[in-house]
Amino acid sequence: MSDRLVFACSCERTIPLDEAALAKACGSRLLTADQLCGRELDRFREALATGAPVTVSCTLQAPLFDEVAEDLEAENRVAYAKIRETAGWSSESASAGPKMAALLAAAAEPVPDAGTVALESRGVALIYGRDETAIEVGQRLAEHLDVTVLLSRPGAVAPPHRNAFPVLQGTVRTAKGHLGAFELGIDDYALPAPSSRTQLVFGPARNGAVSTCDLVLDLTGGTPLFPAHELRSGYLRADPRDPAALERALAQASHLVGEFDKPRFIAFHAELCAHSRSRIVGCTRCLEVCPTAAIAPAGDSVAIDPHICAGCGSCASLCPTGAAAYALPPADALMRRLRSLLRAYRAAGGATALVLFHDGDHGEPLIDALGRYGAGLPAHVLPVQVNEVTQIGPEVFAALFAYGAAGARVLVRARPKHDLDALRRTLALGHTLAQALGYGGADPATPVVAAIETDDPDALGEALRGVAPGRSSVVPAGWVPEGGKRAVLRQAFIEMHVAAPGPVPCIPLAAGAPFGGLEFRIEACTLCLACVGACPTHALSDSPDRPLLAFEESLCVQCGLCAATCPEDVISLHPQVDFEAWAAPRRVVKEEEPFACIACERPFGTRSTIERVIGRLRDQHWMFTGPAGEERIRSLMMCEDCRVEAALNQGFDPHAMPERAKPRTTEDYLRERSGGDLT
Repeated sequence: MSDRLVFACSCERTIPLDEAALAKACGSRLLTADQLCGRELDRFREALATGAPVTVSCTLQAPLFDEVAEDLEAENRVAYAKIRETAGWSSESASAGPKMAALLAAAAEPVPDAGTVALESRGVALIYGRDETAIEVGQRLAEHLDVTVLLSRPGAVAPPHRNAFPVLQGTVRTAKGHLGAFELGIDDYALPAPSSRTQLVFGPARNGAVSTCDLVLDLTGGTPLFPAHELRSGYLRADPRDPAALERALAQASHLVGEFDKPRFIAFHAELCAHSRSRIVGCTRCLEVCPTAAIAPAGDSVAIDPHICAGCGSCASLCPTGAAAYALPPADALMRRLRSLLRAYRAAGGATALVLFHDGDHGEPLIDALGRYGAGLPAHVLPVQVNEVTQIGPEVFAALFAYGAAGARVLVRARPKHDLDALRRTLALGHTLAQALGYGGADPATPVVAAIETDDPDALGEALRGVAPGRSSVVPAGWVPEGGKRAVLRQAFIEMHVAAPGPVPCIPLAAGAPFGGLEFRIEACTLCLACVGACPTHALSDSPDRPLLAFEESLCVQCGLCAATCPEDVISLHPQVDFEAWAAPRRVVKEEEPFACIACERPFGTRSTIERVIGRLRDQHWMFTGPAGEERIRSLMMCEDCRVEAALNQGFDPHAMPERAKPRTTEDYLRERSGGDLT
């Protein structure tokens, strides 16, 4: 941070500032203050006037500092770090100097902007209910939205006094879409009779009706129309018996008119996808974990609908090829922030850091409450906020340990918004790798990487204080991550192994893991190279010069397409992380001498294949018996061009086969039995 001015504010001396520790990480440009947002605000203005980037150790007064920076046209040069609730307000605040330095350093890392997806709603709303409640809600929303009320299996419903909007009967059978583009399939669809007197009387019903709308307000109290319905933009749901829930839904619905931008959470590269080849299904990891059904097969790859994607990042965390990569922020940007965090922590004198990943909606309030009303976070726990904790992939944990961490925890809700299966898989993999390489504590029962599932700040504090500091790298890596997800992952694994306290050459993994090698029955392989054509990551390759099969283990994602495609069934999967193989170039699995054409000497095929074909055909098939058969055997030893020329010169007639013996029938047997007379 040599080019950056860093303000560390004691917040009216409620935070002890270890200036010596902070200076080790922030250098000579460290500035301390007691009330930067008040009587010392001019110092902030003076710092901006120098033209240097500025870090402020306060997020509470960020709006005030943003206003000052905007007046000086310097809003893009200010970064914020929260050191009060996360470090200074703690029972261990006296020893939290290295932690404060780490948080200030990490805040300076730039975060790339993610793209956006446009959503447009014209206010066409479908209110789906069962009784008068839906009609009453429609009357309240009619001033703001273009309302239609759909009643599913209604009982005795009093007709409205004025038909300000349509009231219909019907039951939604299918539903798809998002804010601004919903499409609903409706059965039992019917219109009410205008003569309805004491209750709505509906006419003949029909199935298969289709309704399109911009938003759906579901007041049926039944099964939601969508999986993970809380994450579906434009779909609102409330229990009709809960007045508070109804009011919240009304307020939300009335504002869903206009143009909206949502982040494009996933950067998808279809050419890297290992879903299928030649109608053989390979990797399905993302399809299995997407909570909103935003992912669907699309030929050889999958397709991700950015309008439905809720940004949980489960697909990106499990995608082994890098086809699906999280963009808020990208993996390499998050890892650079971790690099700055841990390097500054060690530079300021910190040791055995435990990194705590959390999100803003759930984790930040718990940490703030723990700092304000409890004992605060321990001094060795470094909080890192991400958009969604489910976005974290194995490359992040590998980099974390390579940079010097001793352990990692992920804070999740006691009642998660969606399934945590993808996160649990990633945590299990991260723990297996870290423990095998000697990271973490001496007690094997204490996980090196694990989740803390709680909504209670006190329970969070207890869980963190119960984690004993473990072993970390003696010489942490200094590598700066750059590039795509798969390249970053490969380098992170190698660096994690190099920096490990107890390195081992190979770590076996459970079945279904996204990394591993392949085992070949070499003697049965014919070098047909069908596996090379099926491999989506180019882990398997051939050579234009010689018949060979090569394999690069660091590129293998255990999709199984090669094993499913191999006609000889000679390939099997072997899940593992072989660090020596990851660091080595591709190895030749099998290589054979090419067979040279006996006419033009151009190499084609392999010698073993040609000899096997000749051995099976010679004296076994009418085309390859006798003197003429030897000439045809010679044609098998020629390349495709010379073979055609030889066939023309020989005048070979493929239809001149000898007449086959006629098949014996029932009449033949009866004729023999009767002496030749069947009359």
